[in-house]
Amino acid sequence: QDLAQRLHFIQQWIDHGTPSCFWMSGFFFPQAFLTGTLQNFARKYVLPIDAISFDFKVVDHLNHEDVKEKPEDGCYVYGLFLEGAIWDPTEHTLAEARPKEVGYLP
Repeated sequence: QDLAQRLHFIQQWIDHGTPSCFWMSGFFFPQAFLTGTLQNFARKYVLPIDAISFDFKVVDHLNHEDVKEKPEDGCYVYGLFLEGAIWDPTEHTLAEARPKEVGYLP
């Protein structure tokens, strides 16, 4: 099922162009995707890539299917797994993980 979902995600990307939101856990090597995102930003603003870094904002009031437009800079991602922490949607922050439970950011 996971392979079929990955293939569908990539095929949608091919058929309909760059998505407005990326399925992070669907990538085999997400580090390359993140590096590409930094490179795009660096090229756009003519900055050395080693002089920039990521800034994250969790937008937990939206479902990834509701995101219709890409951000001006950076990207929207969904499907993150957390190790050693969980996302507390009421406090909008990371919290201590419960024993034997993997956190997930939908």
